[in-house]
Amino acid sequence: MAGFIHLHVHTEYSLLDGLPKIKNLVKMAKELGMPAVALTDHGVMYGAIEFYKECKAQGIKPLIGIEAYTVNHDHKLKEGKENKDNNHLVLIAKNHKGYQNLMKLTSIAHLEGFYYRPRFDKETLEKYSEGLIALSACPAGELGELLINGQEAKARQTALWFAETFEKGSYFLEIQRHQYKDYIEKSPDRKVKESLRQNQKSEDVWVKGIIKLSRELGLPLVATNDVHYLKKSDAKAQDALVCISTGKNVSDIERLRYVDTPTFYFRTEEEMREIFRDVPDAVDNTTKIPEMVDVEIELGKWFFPKYQLPEGKNAANQLRDLCNQRLKERYPGADEETKQRLEYELGVIIDKGYAPYFLMMADMVNWCTGQGIITNTRGSAAGSLVSYVMGITTIDPLRYGLPFERFLNPFRPKPPDIDLDIADDRREELIAHVTEEYGYDKVAQICTFGRMLARAAVRDVGRVLGHPYSFPDKIAKLIPMGSQGFPMTIKHALEITPELQSLYDSDSEAKEVLNLAQEIEGNARHTSVHAAAIVVSPTEITDFTPLQLEPGGEKVITQYEMHASEDVGLVKFDILGIRNLSILGEAVRIVKEVSGEKIDLSKIPIDDKKTYDMLARGDTMGVFQLGGSGMTKWLKELKPNRLEDIMVMIALFRPGPMANIPEFIDRKNNKSRITYMHPKMEKFLDKSYGILVYQEDILFTALELAGYNWESVDKLRTAIGKKIPTEMAKQHEIFVQGCVDNSGMSKEEAEEIWELFVPFQGYGFNKAHAASYGIVSYQTAYMKANFPVEYMTALLTAEATDTDKVVEAIEECKKMGIVVLPPDINKSFSGFTIEENSDSLEGKAIRFGLNAIKNVGGAALDEILTARKDGDFKSFCDFYMRVNGQKVNRKVLESLIKAGAMDKFGKRSAMLAGLDSLRQKCDALTKQRSQGQVGLFDSDDEGSSHAVPDDNFPGIDEFKKEELMQFEKELLGFYLTDHPLSAMFMALETSVGTKIKELLDSEETLVGQKVSVGGVISAVRVVMTKKNNSEMAFATIEDGTGRIEVVVFPKAFAADKSIWEKDKVVAIRGKLEKRDEEFSVIVDEGRRINGDEGEGYDFVVRVPKGTTSKTLMELNRLLKTSPGEKMGVLVFENGGAPKKLELSFGVDYNRELQAEIKSLLNI
Repeated sequence: MAGFIHLHVHTEYSLLDGLPKIKNLVKMAKELGMPAVALTDHGVMYGAIEFYKECKAQGIKPLIGIEAYTVNHDHKLKEGKENKDNNHLVLIAKNHKGYQNLMKLTSIAHLEGFYYRPRFDKETLEKYSEGLIALSACPAGELGELLINGQEAKARQTALWFAETFEKGSYFLEIQRHQYKDYIEKSPDRKVKESLRQNQKSEDVWVKGIIKLSRELGLPLVATNDVHYLKKSDAKAQDALVCISTGKNVSDIERLRYVDTPTFYFRTEEEMREIFRDVPDAVDNTTKIPEMVDVEIELGKWFFPKYQLPEGKNAANQLRDLCNQRLKERYPGADEETKQRLEYELGVIIDKGYAPYFLMMADMVNWCTGQGIITNTRGSAAGSLVSYVMGITTIDPLRYGLPFERFLNPFRPKPPDIDLDIADDRREELIAHVTEEYGYDKVAQICTFGRMLARAAVRDVGRVLGHPYSFPDKIAKLIPMGSQGFPMTIKHALEITPELQSLYDSDSEAKEVLNLAQEIEGNARHTSVHAAAIVVSPTEITDFTPLQLEPGGEKVITQYEMHASEDVGLVKFDILGIRNLSILGEAVRIVKEVSGEKIDLSKIPIDDKKTYDMLARGDTMGVFQLGGSGMTKWLKELKPNRLEDIMVMIALFRPGPMANIPEFIDRKNNKSRITYMHPKMEKFLDKSYGILVYQEDILFTALELAGYNWESVDKLRTAIGKKIPTEMAKQHEIFVQGCVDNSGMSKEEAEEIWELFVPFQGYGFNKAHAASYGIVSYQTAYMKANFPVEYMTALLTAEATDTDKVVEAIEECKKMGIVVLPPDINKSFSGFTIEENSDSLEGKAIRFGLNAIKNVGGAALDEILTARKDGDFKSFCDFYMRVNGQKVNRKVLESLIKAGAMDKFGKRSAMLAGLDSLRQKCDALTKQRSQGQVGLFDSDDEGSSHAVPDDNFPGIDEFKKEELMQFEKELLGFYLTDHPLSAMFMALETSVGTKIKELLDSEETLVGQKVSVGGVISAVRVVMTKKNNSEMAFATIEDGTGRIEVVVFPKAFAADKSIWEKDKVVAIRGKLEKRDEEFSVIVDEGRRINGDEGEGYDFVVRVPKGTTSKTLMELNRLLKTSPGEKMGVLVFENGGAPKKLELSFGVDYNRELQAEIKSLLNI
């Protein structure tokens, strides 16, 4: 019989072992005239749905399988080498039952049997054997291992067991011939030669034994090739993958080496028949297996979980009834137009069968609301009145003109997708609720694949080829970053980066790295948990998708990625944890705790003047989406006074649309005339003063001017959003002609409008998304403006593990006049708390928690707080004798002392010096008491043996201020009470033009420009250049607002080498660059700051470049009408080294004056 089918095939989803992409695999099978092909990845079904769809698309029969791992004992045993050993077995689904059993087996292997490999035992295999075809596998199969070890009788028994376990005619004996002997003499290495000889010997024994068993037992043979790559020439790339996986170099000999025998490829039928000419039936039988297979997977249909409904109701009328009830709460006295909109949306939702989805979403969100968990929705769902009425979304779609059709319309084939944002510290609570609600066997989180993107592929390949890290890193840094959804490829990078192409052409080693990296680029590298998505099924989830545990964790995740999970009909919910929602929730909780006031964020006034004034001043740190210096700069110019302004800024502040910001600001502030390119555009562009801002603006332009409907306009949206050139060209023509035909426009006028669409390619923001984000931005701003201390406490709590964010928040507190107090053994709790303090804003200060101190773990913390319930600690000894010394050990005590938490008991130097002797004294007393050796003949008077001993610390001087601050840095991670270089930073204020944070927040507006910046050198590395052996330096500088890398080339370094030392403070001028998403400054010149530049100044006022003379006069008036004793200096920024003007008079420079000056200068 003619024909051959590959039955043992690994793809990229045999992670870092298989090379082929599924599309290429199926394409090759078709090109070779094979009517079917199998997928048998190692222990997983990651690629099954992609494989099934691709085969169907190319007219090839898909044979869905796995190469499983079996054990001859209970798979739950996971100790020692004896339980580590396993055997391979190839399983292929014969029918739908077999496909489901395949999912059950691989799920059990991962969830119960994973020990080095996902394994299942024979009892489990027997239970789920129905509908499966089995192949005895490679030499690592159970039969292969037995035969190679000379156990022929046991091999015979085993073969019979498998034959009886599977349905009649469904067990095949597999043989392979990889021709190791043909490559023995081609290898120069003795160890490799010996390995190939041994492999050939084992293969010969195995194949001979299998053929013998086949003939004796009447079990059919099948010939396979263990496919790990498609073409013989791919062997080197596959070998690189194996080395990446195992941490080896390709030059290493003692490792897993396929490359010495490049025969693990997708052979042709002719090659297979030649290799197995002595057993032609083994090749013929491969065509019988596809004839046995009939697997149909229903795709594209939703299978809703069983949602509890009132008796006698279905999902449709339950949704309708709830909407009509809740409409009265959202819109008391709703008009006819609102009711019609609701009815229209319900009609579309119910007709499409989506009512259960909306009920489930409403149940989740309303449960969160009941638990006090803050949620929000992203994306176009906010355009749905049904969602708003049901409490799913928080933004009124009628008030803000959000169209339902952008979310769902009669023409749109895709199901709705409501993305739910939730406080990140409470996301797991919601997942636990959903799991409890629908069943532990019906809920899972979704897997996602980390892939080998261009830069990572180059670095990995460079490493396994044996190059030092710097070599591939240099190449990788020449590859530009892609944009979201459009990853950069090496091929495209070579086309658009002359420097990379030049390196490729001139350096053979770089060429080798890039060529090999291109072959593995894009391959799946590892699995992880999707940041948001979970799926819920109506029956056991393994009826729809195989499962596994997250790598190194306990979360149950699907083996099918997001799209495949949706394809098989699982209902997906996107639940993304957002830090700012945690901050909001915590702020609301703290306000209630401190003042008793209960805040309902859905009912706060949306026109609060205090909030908009704060944004207009630029006090945006910690405000969702508005906190960067770039956005802050625009907000100060805009002076927002309504939610729509915030929405517009969120939508425009991104590449492309950003160019419209100045015109929007000018039109809002009556500096520029409001115009519309066509009268029809006024009705949907009135709130943005005639400027295109959102995706919806484009859609409405097409609908109103060019005659599109919601079905055809969706194609325009997709073409623009995904930058599809062919579709863009097609839509361009349709749009222009439509404007001419429907709106009486000239072709030139229509072209002019089309040009406005171009900046939106790949960057357009949908209006509902901007509105959803805008409301959270407003809520965070409202809480900060009206409850500043509570909000900053919540922010510090949420960011407690991020040192940089904590430092930034503390700086913001200082600006706001909020006192931040260090940890205190009697006043601090676990986290940040508020306490009374007359020197602080609103009389409330923020106290650091004890958990901020390094080495103070949970056990010690609980012990301290429990002991303190009996009253404050009166002395060190009182503290020590009231806590458990094993939990609060010496390291904990030392850390508490150094961090300043025990300052009320004495000097830190004295406490540390006397620590051991006091501990011994207290321990001895405690021991005596426990043995009953004290108190027998003593009175119970004060001063008796029951009393706590005096501390009696040594009488030594306290540490210097700098040492105390260094302790803070060591134990808290930053300087809290002061900075040892604060005088230097004051000097810096007068010497540089820009703060580091301003550079980091500048997006890319300053990249390529000359900047003036400075700070303390926190790290420095001096190296020699390869070109002429000259010294240069790489350094990191910090200025209290942030840190940035600086590169000092030989010329600048040679000018004054003494500057570039750790802990020196420098001012530099140079060019700002951005690579690998990291900013750096290429230094032109640097100079040391000694501190005398700041001497004599109590404050510095930075005057921005371009400040008008009128503003300067007003600044002079403000300073002179606030007489006082503080001396200051004005620093005029001009792009280079700033100009200074010392004030000749004293000023009462306080927080109120500072705020007035900031507002005046728009800084």
